Amino acid sequence: MTVRVSGKVVTPTGVIRQGCVETDGDRITAVAEYPTIRDGHWIVPGFVDLHTHGGGGHTFTTGDAESARGAAEFHLAHGTTTLLASLVSSPFELMRKATAGFAPLVEKGILGGVHYEGPYLSAARCGAQNPEHLRAPSLDELGELLELGAGTVRMVTIAPELPGALDAIRLLVSRGVIAAIGHTDATYDQTLAAIEAGATVGTHLFNGMPSPHHREPGPVFALLNSPKVVCELVADGVHLHPGTLTFATSVTGPDRAALITDAMAAAGMADGEYELGGQTVVVADRVARLAGAGGEPGAIAGSTLTMDAALRRAVEAGVSVPDASRMASGTPANVIGLGARVGALMPGWRADLVVLDDNLEVVRVMRAGAWVS
Repeated sequence: MTVRVSGKVVTPTGVIRQGCVETDGDRITAVAEYPTIRDGHWIVPGFVDLHTHGGGGHTFTTGDAESARGAAEFHLAHGTTTLLASLVSSPFELMRKATAGFAPLVEKGILGGVHYEGPYLSAARCGAQNPEHLRAPSLDELGELLELGAGTVRMVTIAPELPGALDAIRLLVSRGVIAAIGHTDATYDQTLAAIEAGATVGTHLFNGMPSPHHREPGPVFALLNSPKVVCELVADGVHLHPGTLTFATSVTGPDRAALITDAMAAAGMADGEYELGGQTVVVADRVARLAGAGGEPGAIAGSTLTMDAALRRAVEAGVSVPDASRMASGTPANVIGLGARVGALMPGWRADLVVLDDNLEVVRVMRAGAWVS
């Protein structure tokens, strides 16, 4: 059955102010002008989130498939039609459990894949990662997990200064897995070496890495300056000041910046205590932090963000709606190799779209041609 959705259509080449998207089954069949429409809603591609740990009270970090399904459904209601389930630093057995448990969800398209954020991270820059589970990269571990997942694992974050990190990056790239740089104390030159080895993503840029200095530029400048690297940005007003977000996107442009949520189970839930990687997280005024000693707040522990809110924050910071849409959809889709299927409103591509009002609030979500209730 043909469905026509009319409004201001955001395409890869610009905005059709009086346009429509036609779908038939799970595919887009046409994107065209539709002159009879006046001042309709925004129509943007379904969001693609490279980095989320959970939401709606559900988590990916325990490896439980039902919880993973619940988290994906929560984010789908906010317009995220494709996402990677991000683990945190964990024992090897939990990584095995999650990889095996999530593989059927990836096959069904409920998840776009799995992202290991750890355990191959810097102890000095671990943030909210559990230091008990940090370790140097292991080719044996990675090889076994990649075999077990059979395509389920899509991205792995590594600190490039660790022993064996460059070999691990080369292994990942040779197996078609994205190598990301994050939670790192690397120097500028160490970061460039990782990029030369094949790393193509900067995990939540600025966070979990040393601040750049004019004599010690560190990983931030190396990642920003590399034309091969897409930089993740958490646009929640907590991880990044709006001015920092504006600066970063002015350097990268929308084709090298990916909005992410880095959301945990508390997204969409009330303030209170939650768990992340075996550690207690306290959420107050929608900000998630580790429970610190003596009641003091600890490190930022993910976010309570959703992708529709990230899009709004980016626009508030001065990014245009078409560029913010690309950062929330097309660019991350390209990162994980889905850029010819999702992430843009194009004939023949999967019918994933989000209808937004003029305040960029979600009105309706379509995934694979079906409206989400």
